[in-house]
Amino acid sequence: MIFHMTSRKPVLVVGNGARSAGISEMIYQFIEKMHIPVLATMNTVDMIQDKYRIGFIGTYGNRASNMILNECDLVISVGARLGLRQIGHMPELFAPNAKLIRCDVDQYELARQIKDDEEKYNMDAKAFMEQLLAEDIPDYSEWWNNCREVRDLLDEYDDTEGNKLMKAISEVLPENPTVTVDIGQNVCWAAQSLYLKGTEGRIIIGGSYGAMGVGMPYAIGASISTGNGLTFCITGDGGLQMNIQELETISREQLPIKILVVNNRELGKISEIQHGSYQDRYIITTPESGYTVPDFVKVANAYGIKGAKLDSYKEIMDYKEWLEDSEPCLLNIMLTPGTLLIPKIKWETGTIKPDIDDEMLAKVKALIG
Repeated sequence: MIFHMTSRKPVLVVGNGARSAGISEMIYQFIEKMHIPVLATMNTVDMIQDKYRIGFIGTYGNRASNMILNECDLVISVGARLGLRQIGHMPELFAPNAKLIRCDVDQYELARQIKDDEEKYNMDAKAFMEQLLAEDIPDYSEWWNNCREVRDLLDEYDDTEGNKLMKAISEVLPENPTVTVDIGQNVCWAAQSLYLKGTEGRIIIGGSYGAMGVGMPYAIGASISTGNGLTFCITGDGGLQMNIQELETISREQLPIKILVVNNRELGKISEIQHGSYQDRYIITTPESGYTVPDFVKVANAYGIKGAKLDSYKEIMDYKEWLEDSEPCLLNIMLTPGTLLIPKIKWETGTIKPDIDDEMLAKVKALIG
């Protein structure tokens, strides 16, 4: 038997291996049958959506997900590497109260020890989930509901302008959309706060490779592969400039790609590192240090693509018709420069920064502590 029947607070963590194995439907069956919370990695946030969504774990993961992980007593990891971005460089601080069960088809991933007493299953994720679903596991509705209540309590706790933008985008997306996300601060905001209606949508991101500029090429491929289907591309001002010439392809093929530019007029993720680790020694990442941004609306218009500048994320609903029609468009959405990504795990201590206030911490502890 895989499951530990003595567990009071179990969670399932799914990684890209679960997607490769084609077990999305089985994951939802697992939740419906056992009511065990399922947490995602950044690459698999789209696998757990709608009412089932709690969030993703790791460095910039949702506060609720990381707090649940810290309080649980059993982690079943399916197809997740549990690499540096999920567990940091002090693995003993990962899920400190939990027994760890890992399933991975790659024996070399399992050779990397995370916990001394972990259990390992070197097998296909689909076969693993079939076995898990067949086991007589008790119902964990109370624990699941408490975790969802913590999610709702903390949903707006760490909201930055970037998070609010992603929630505004979520409101205008159709059911089960295809969304591509470029690399930069925007990918963290999207992973934290982009909610999909339905359980068959896709959020396609560049993951941990740091390949700025993938947003539009991903969108072009996604649209063409679905018969010129409606596709949404979330990119930053930096990422867009890496492959801005692909506007010609979108225009020539008249692909219904909706380009949503998160424009804070800086290379936000890099400038954040220069701020935190290099004492504000900015090098071509901010306007003051030489970084420049063109008028994206004029560039789009030059390619024959309609565009508009939005001074605030609150204006996005004004362009709902643009986001529903069969033409390409570009919305240049302005954000305040200098916004930092939060929350963030401080791996030296395993703590989530900034600290949560005492009143909210007490509410969370009462539910999952």
